[in-house]
Order: sequence, then C-alpha cells, then structure tokens
Amino acid sequence: MEFNDVIEKRSAYRALDYVEITDELIHNIAYTASRSASCANKQPWRFVFVRNKEKLTELHEALSGGNYWAKEASMLIAVYSKKEFDCVIGEREYYLFGTGMATAHLMLAIVNQGLVAHAMAGFDENLAKEILKIPEEIRLITLIAVGKKTDDLSKLGDKHKEVEIKRSTRKEFEEYASIDEYHSEG
Repeated sequence: MEFNDVIEKRSAYRALDYVEITDELIHNIAYTASRSASCANKQPWRFVFVRNKEKLTELHEALSGGNYWAKEASMLIAVYSKKEFDCVIGEREYYLFGTGMATAHLMLAIVNQGLVAHAMAGFDENLAKEILKIPEEIRLITLIAVGKKTDDLSKLGDKHKEVEIKRSTRKEFEEYASIDEYHSEG
C-alpha cells in the first residue's frame, strides 16, 4: 500500500471482526515501530501484544464502559514506558514523545496490513497493569484494539454507529499550524 493510502485509511473504527493474529504479523509491526526515531536512540517504547483469548477476556475488565466495542478486537496492544527509559533534559521528559512516535509507526503498520488499529484512553491503568504483570512504576500509556473492519454495526450503540459511517473532519491548516512564527489560535 502506498504511504498516503495508509494515512487516508487510518481511522478509529469500532466495528471489528475477528482476524487471526500471527507471530509474523506481531514481529512485522513491532519491527516497524522499532524503526522510529528516539532521543539518543534510547528506544523507550515497550509493547505487550495480547492475543490469547483468556488473557483478552481478563483485560476486557480494565476497559471503560464506552470501550465495550474493543471486546471484539482480535488483539489488544499495551503500550508502556517510563521516563528512565529515555532522555531527560532539564524539565523535558522525552519518553512519552518517543513512545508516541513509535506507536504511530506501529498503528500505521497495522493499517498497512489491512487491519484496524484504534488507540484508547478509556481503561483502568492499575487493573490493566496488574493483569499484564507490568510493574507499578511503569506508565501504561494506551491500549490499542486491533481487528478487521466490518460493515456489520449491530454490536455498536447508536452513538458509535453514527461516527462509524461518517469520516471525522480535520481542522484546517491555519487552525493547527503557522509558518515562520507563532500565530494565535484565538
């Protein structure tokens, strides 16, 4: 798939069908994430790829109510890090930035495979870390639902059905960017 096609196809779909998640797929998308830039090449990102049905069911308990749809995902990916994994320069802690860039690579690699990658903030971090045996001092940044897009919206609530069919709009250039100097957002 061409890069621009991958960018255009990436969307936070919620209507998911089962797809087999192979070791090869996991290794390929992890490799793509590993190619991301990082401060002093520290590579602060860490992932737990959860595809085992029993472990997935356990992890579903950590999802917020609004993420009920993610229970249909074939895999959940836990993305975690901690500031000691990356550069800390003055007050700047780079680990979230570096992990975010690698996560973007990971998600685009998933889309390139014809699948959906939907990152979520709605989960109980402590419960998810306990289930996955991630130490307390580590920051669990996001969970990513992975599956195959389906047109069957029957398992979605009305609110999610509406947003599933309509592509979300994006801000105009002037609303998020400027050239040569700061431009007020207001």
